[in-house]
This record gives sequence, structure tokens and C-alpha cells, in this order.
Amino acid sequence: MAEAPRYVLYEHAVGYALLRVKEFEDIGLMIPQVEESVADVQRFCSIVKLVAFEPFKNTEAAVENCNNISEGVVHQDLLNFLEANLPKKKDKVVTLGVNDGKLAGAITEIMERVRCVYTGVVPEILRGVRVHFAHIAKDLPHHSLSKAQLSLGHSYSRGKVKFDVHRVDNMVIQSIALLDQLDKDINLFGMRIREWYSYHFPELFKLVPDQYKYVRCACAIMDRKNMDDSVIEKLKEIVEDDDKVNEIVETAHTSMGMEISCMDLLNIERFATRVASLTEYRRSLHEYIKERMQSCAPSLTALIGEQVGARLISHAGSLTNLAKYPASTVQILGAEKALFRALKTHSNTPKYGLLFHSSFIGRASAKNKGRISRFLANKCAVASRIDCFSDVPVPTYGEFLRQQVEDRLKYFETGEVPKKNLDVMKEAIQEADVVKIKVLKKRKKEAKKAKKAAEEKANQTLLEVENQEEVAQEEPSSEKKKKKKKRSESEMGEKRAINDVEMEELDGEADEAPKKKKKKRHSKGEVNQDDE
Repeated sequence: MAEAPRYVLYEHAVGYALLRVKEFEDIGLMIPQVEESVADVQRFCSIVKLVAFEPFKNTEAAVENCNNISEGVVHQDLLNFLEANLPKKKDKVVTLGVNDGKLAGAITEIMERVRCVYTGVVPEILRGVRVHFAHIAKDLPHHSLSKAQLSLGHSYSRGKVKFDVHRVDNMVIQSIALLDQLDKDINLFGMRIREWYSYHFPELFKLVPDQYKYVRCACAIMDRKNMDDSVIEKLKEIVEDDDKVNEIVETAHTSMGMEISCMDLLNIERFATRVASLTEYRRSLHEYIKERMQSCAPSLTALIGEQVGARLISHAGSLTNLAKYPASTVQILGAEKALFRALKTHSNTPKYGLLFHSSFIGRASAKNKGRISRFLANKCAVASRIDCFSDVPVPTYGEFLRQQVEDRLKYFETGEVPKKNLDVMKEAIQEADVVKIKVLKKRKKEAKKAKKAAEEKANQTLLEVENQEEVAQEEPSSEKKKKKKKRSESEMGEKRAINDVEMEELDGEADEAPKKKKKKRHSKGEVNQDDE
């Protein structure tokens, strides 16, 4: 039974904690009692007591310490913490319980008077500390512990994943599966169009054996009786041979095919158009796989080509899995059925699987196919490991490995002894270093361009926002001016109306005043007449 520790190191998201285990002499014999005490806070606190706690300075320091612990490396912060808080008696050896065996070995190597234990009762004690840490460390803010754990978990996982857009092999796996499916579908649909259109023009397939060109020619011709100049021009663009076009035109006039209605021809044309577009998409998908493989696994692509390399990665599950495979597994990858059949029947095992599609196997003689397959599998394993674990993958190693396979083929045919592998790899390393420098410079330039474009875009958006704000500020001011104008116009109208009314009143008064005077005069005259 493992010795019970006197001190226990607990790594939390917020810092390091050192705890002293009480009654450490008897606790090693009481593992069931320790398991029971984990559920009870008071009983567990009677066994374990917090001695010291050292918080991390910031999130970056927490992530750095977490990475070192996961790799079994003692960080300087942890070393300073242990040296400051463990007993400093030189004669006495201190027993420290830790969670990881690698970390225990690293601490023991650095600190001679510390003996680390990670088995026995230690996991149960650390489990209890993990459960009741909020009660043990009462001075810490309990509400922030879960947030710190979540933040550290995200940061640690983000660093472990190391997502690189240019080295995603999942896209290669899906693309090569889609390419294989498209090959089957295009072949099936092409045969369907050939059988369908051959009722009308059976001689066309012998004149244009290529499936893609046949489908396009069928779309261009449709009714063989209507071979006008526009149809002939389309055929010249498709076939790229004037003599062949003239032969097609002559054969169309004397064809033995049956007459087809316009509705049937329209249906054939629609289907043929879709098959032609599928074929074009298949070509673009092949270019996409080629670019992806050159960025994901350039050495493997340079060695055996993008399609065979992509199929190897797809069959293995990922580039990392392929890099972990030995050369013997890479050699028969894709021939599992034949392998298990051979093992079951005690017959000869297969010599190659997916590597059979490589050009090297086809060029080798019958007796050398197994040898070149084994040699090629060895080089594929090396290339996949270089691509997977190098920081800046370059195709240089794949080119040198390909030349080695070529030299081995020559050796089998002519007996010419190739260069030693050590000399070839030295040359490859020298050339690869030069290529890496160029690639890094190119990446820096692209990063600068991207940064400059982002800054220009940000400035443009700021200008647009400022313009929008200015327009928004101008609109209410113009409305106010309009309101002022409206108010002034209304006030002027009111004033004019008042002035008009006043003028009318004055005119009325002026008209009434002379009438009254005349009446007075008239009355005076009457009075005078009466007096007379």
C-alpha cells in the first residue's frame, strides 16, 4: 500500500493550493473511511487543512501553468510556491501528494527533499478537495471560482485544438468522397444519355467517344435534321476538329436513327445540360482538392499525387492518424477485405491497397511490384509525418522522396545504385529551409495586406457612420428651418389679414364721415327754408 502524504498539492483555475493532511500516519490504512468522509464537509475538513494559496497573476499565467502541468513540466511559479511553503528541514524528507505521475516525477527530480506520491489515498483526498474547495478556501470569492474554471477551460482547449484554416484535413476527406460519388453518378448519367439519344442519332457515340464531349454535342445538335451554321460553330468549339465536325454533319444526314418528338428532345436536352454542369463541377472540385492537398499535405501530394494522398487520409480518418500508421499498414491500406480473407484461408497477403493507383506500381515489372509497393509505403509514412508535425509544411521533402522512388525503379530495371538516404535527406533539409523562409515572407506580406485591407475597411465604415450621423443631424435642422419658414409665412399672412381688415375699417369710417356731414348741411338748409 502506498504511503499517505503529509502535504497535498491542488491545482485550481485561480491558483495553487497546498494542504496539510492531519493524522497522516493512520490515513493510509483508512481509504474506505476517507471515501466516506468526502461526502461530509465537516469530516473532510477535519482531515485536510489549507496551508497556503498562491493565485495566478492573470489569465495568460493560468493557461501557461495549466499547459505545463498537462505536459508534466514544473513551472517556475509552482517551483517558487513549493519552495516557499514546504518545510525547509534538510534532514527530513517531505511526502507530497500530486494528481499526475509525470508531474510527480518532474518535482522529485528538481526538489531532492520532496518525495511525490500520486496513488493510494491521494486521488480520494484530491477528489474531496475538488468538491469542497469553496469551504476549505473561505477567503476566496466563491462566485468567481466557476467563472475562472470556465475561462481557463476555454483558453486551454483553444490552445490544444490549434485550429489552422490551411491545414484542415476534414475538407479533404469530404471532398474526395464527393469526387468518388460524382464519378459514379456522371458515368451512370452519361450512359443513360447515350442510350437515350442513340434512338435518334446512334452514330454520334462512335464519332465522339469522350463522354463529356458527347453530352455537349448532344445538347448542341438535338434534332439532327436542323444542322445549321450555329450548330456547326458550337460543334467546332466542342470537338476542336473541323474534319470530325464535317463527318458528324454528313453522318447526321444519313443517320439510321428514329424520329423523336420535340417534347422528348427537350427532356433529353435538360438532362444533358445537368450532366454537363455536373462534369464541370467535378473538374472544379478536382482543382479544389489539389489546392487543399498542397496546403494540408504538400510532401505527400508531391510524392504520390493529390488523389491517392487524399484517399489515404480519408481511409485513415485524418492526417494525424495516417502519420501514426507504420509503413506496413500504409502499404495495405484499402485492402482490408483481401487481407482478412488471406489470413483466414492461410494464403498470400495482398501486396498493396490504395497505393496500387499510384503511377509507380504500374510502371514496375510484375516481380518488382511488391518491392516498390513496400518502398513507396515507407516513403508515404515519412512524408505524412513530415506534413503532420512540421510547423511550415513545404513540398520539398516530397519531391526528394519521389526522386528516391524513381531511383529505386531505375535500380530494379538497370541495376544503377541510388544515393544513400542520409545524403538525400541532408540535401532536402537544406533546400527546405530556404523554401520555408520564402513561405514565411510570403505569409507576412499576405498578413500585412490583409491588415491594411481591414484598416481601410474600418476607416470606410467609420466615414460612412460619420456621414450618416451628419445627415441625421442635418435633417432635424432643415425641418426646423422649414417650420420657421412656415411660421413666418403664417405670421406674415396673419399680419396682412389684420392690415387688410384695419384698412377696410378705416375706409368704411372715411366713407361714413362725409355722408353725415352732408346730412347735417341738408338739415341746416331745411331749417333755413323753414325759417323763411
